[in-house]
Amino acid sequence: MRLLRSLLSSCSLGKHVDYYSRFSPSPLSMKQFLDFGSENACERTSFVFLRQELPVRLANIMKEINLLPDNLLKTPSVRLVQSWYMRSFDEILDFKDKNADDDRVIYDFTDAVIKIRNRHNDVVPTMAQGVVEYKELHGIDPVTSQNVQYFLDRFYMSRISIRMLLNQHTLLFGGTVRANPAHPKQIGSIDPHCRVTEVVQDAYESAKRLCDLYYMNSPELMLEECNAKEKGRPVTVVYVPSHLYHMIFELFKNAMRATMELYGDALNYPPIHVKVALGSEDLTIKVKDRGGGVALRKIDRLFTYTYSTAPLPHTDTARGAPLAGYGYGLPISRLYARYFQGDLKLYSLEGYGTDAVVYIRALSTESIERLPVYNKSAWRHYNTTHDNDDWCTPKTEPKGVTF
Repeated sequence: MRLLRSLLSSCSLGKHVDYYSRFSPSPLSMKQFLDFGSENACERTSFVFLRQELPVRLANIMKEINLLPDNLLKTPSVRLVQSWYMRSFDEILDFKDKNADDDRVIYDFTDAVIKIRNRHNDVVPTMAQGVVEYKELHGIDPVTSQNVQYFLDRFYMSRISIRMLLNQHTLLFGGTVRANPAHPKQIGSIDPHCRVTEVVQDAYESAKRLCDLYYMNSPELMLEECNAKEKGRPVTVVYVPSHLYHMIFELFKNAMRATMELYGDALNYPPIHVKVALGSEDLTIKVKDRGGGVALRKIDRLFTYTYSTAPLPHTDTARGAPLAGYGYGLPISRLYARYFQGDLKLYSLEGYGTDAVVYIRALSTESIERLPVYNKSAWRHYNTTHDNDDWCTPKTEPKGVTF
């Protein structure tokens, strides 16, 4: 009887997933997030929006998970992630028809949102472990690799967007204190006047501590800013400081590791140069190192989830986080940049060093969420046989032929 109830419940939930996946997510701009949080923040309004929007965003990516290879779906880690999403979807759905004017309903919803956010804390490493489990058992061919890359970009972008909604709601309404004591000027997770150089300095100090721990030394920071909009004024932008910190911290870790390993036991190391520039459309942050650079053919690999130039780290709680991880730092940092229509690019001079450039939209009205949509185009991507390249590659060119 219990098994039958479970099957019926699962079938009913599947129908709801099918229903909500027919809707496209509603992307919000940074200005919309800011205006709602600062001018007319209303917990009921947020509740009414989220009880419709969260199931749509969850259902879109849940349908896409099912397009992955069966053997990947069967791994314990991916099944665990799926169970988290199903449970969270079900919990949000409980509020579908509840009275928005009932204070108890609103309170229970905020409590549920906090639980969902905490449940999904380990989604990134758990999904990563699922890919490792699949590779160890079945290997990975180029087509599967391409599909997994396509999926993970969309899956992790979806997670960033869902977490943004959850964080805004919980930070605005999840306690008796509306202002964040650590960041009293923030509207939820957004800082309307984010001082970019301060975030850069914080990220550098954190990376420096790690570098000093592993190499007993670290490169210095040379930081410069240029404000073309208001000359002489500090560069500020409407942004999520934690997103910016995540990106810059990752770039510093990579730059420091490359520099320290290239120069070994040298007494002096070339500094890392950072330039922060604000124009009418873009805020640009360039992190420049002299760590030897990367060959052109390897640049794209750096954004592949299964690639890392560092050996896999061993867990060592006594020493803290590793300076180099499992290869997810750069691709996820690029997703953070792209989430609000920016980007992250690498320009390398092999034998010299690398310039990593983060682009952020300067205008909050132009910073609009970039969200994956489950539709026929996405479905076709997973079900299309990828043809061979229609350009010659060096290894396939005729040998011994001269012209």
